[in-house]
Amino acid sequence: MQEEKSATLRSDAQRNRERILEVALAELTRAADAPLSAIAKKAGVGQGTFYRNFPNREALVLEVYRYEMQQVADAAAQLLQTRAPDRALREWMDRLAQYAMAKAGLADALRQATSKYGSLAQLGHGPVTEAVTLLLNANEEAGTIRPGLTPDDFVLAIAGLWQIDPHSDWRPRATRLLDLVMDGLRAGASGAGGPTTPQAATDESEADGPGDGRV
Repeated sequence: MQEEKSATLRSDAQRNRERILEVALAELTRAADAPLSAIAKKAGVGQGTFYRNFPNREALVLEVYRYEMQQVADAAAQLLQTRAPDRALREWMDRLAQYAMAKAGLADALRQATSKYGSLAQLGHGPVTEAVTLLLNANEEAGTIRPGLTPDDFVLAIAGLWQIDPHSDWRPRATRLLDLVMDGLRAGASGAGGPTTPQAATDESEADGPGDGRV
């Protein structure tokens, strides 16, 4: 009985924490100096509960960032369970775009927080890199992207996301960009019906031989 009660309390505490983070993301995206008391009120928690989870503004902002990064990362494995690898990758890219726009909205709050707490790299880039690796490996095994791509290649390819104004009509632009990136990832894939390497293309051309009517 005591164990069940403890489990219930832990579950309630986790829900409170996640609710605070969800509200904080929305409020801090709108205004970097959103009052913590307003965030607590909208999250439906008391001041004591709020400050037990987040003792100050910087702790809250950094945890919002880390939490969002982890949510994006976790989506990779979830998508691979229900979608073909290439579809999972493309949908995950959309989620990353949504995250990028949210992060841009948090830029001022993040700058203030990291001036005291250091680099953001330690808070979430690791999980996202693991997610990219998982998706790329699944697609390479399925023959849906060209072989040999690395997470760094992928990050460089989608870097244009962070150049899009989050206050503009960003979705159509992000969709076009990510479609172009996906087309590039598919080029040379072993399952795409074409040769996977320049050498394979040469071998195929020689096998056709002269006089086969091809231009």
